[in-house]
Amino acid sequence: STLATPETSNIHTINAVETDFLIPAKKKLDLLIKQIKPQINSKKHKLISLIEYDFLINAIRKQVKEKNIDLIVMGTKGASGLKEVIIGSNTGDVITKVNCSSLVIPENAVYKPLKEVAFPTDYSLFYNIKTLRPLLRILHDTNASIKILHINKNKAPLNFDQIRNKELFKEFFAESNCSFHYLTNNKVEDAVQCFVESRDIDLIAMVAKNLNYFQQILFHNRIEKISYHTDIPFLVLHE
Repeated sequence: STLATPETSNIHTINAVETDFLIPAKKKLDLLIKQIKPQINSKKHKLISLIEYDFLINAIRKQVKEKNIDLIVMGTKGASGLKEVIIGSNTGDVITKVNCSSLVIPENAVYKPLKEVAFPTDYSLFYNIKTLRPLLRILHDTNASIKILHINKNKAPLNFDQIRNKELFKEFFAESNCSFHYLTNNKVEDAVQCFVESRDIDLIAMVAKNLNYFQQILFHNRIEKISYHTDIPFLVLHE
């Protein structure tokens, strides 16, 4: 008979994980890269596959830190995937718990040249230029226009801090095609939906710092009425 020690048990477990999960996953990623490469014309891009056996958030935080990652790109999968986002899916956890900007692309999103970017804000918080720099670069590279959208629930005038922050937005986006818009609605998500439809918005950008406002737009349970969740990519900026 053979006596199994803790050390040998751990070795067998690791080997089983590698055989059953890591190796097949690596093959799938390599196949995906092979399919994507012909669609990339620029020689500046390099595609590599990474496999981590860890909790999702821990693994992503590790890679962000070790490789100095600037942007995480993720997809959501239709209405069921969106429902999971709202109640705490992998995507929802990443954009709220990992301190790295994220681009979330819904399954129904169709690629087209970027022309119109919406930036919902209540002007309550100050954002520094470092936080907004990824968005500024996108606007510069695509020549897209940005629409700063202020949603007011009670028609109250802007206070001193809000006025100051609005002026800072004007400075930040001075070299971009920037315009300011105002809507009154009791529900922030309805106002965003109306604006997206009327302006044919291609991308919604937000800063995760304003958690309350951020959650009203991305995390609620009215999936069937809010189509921008399933059609429009989100750029979530972190400080």
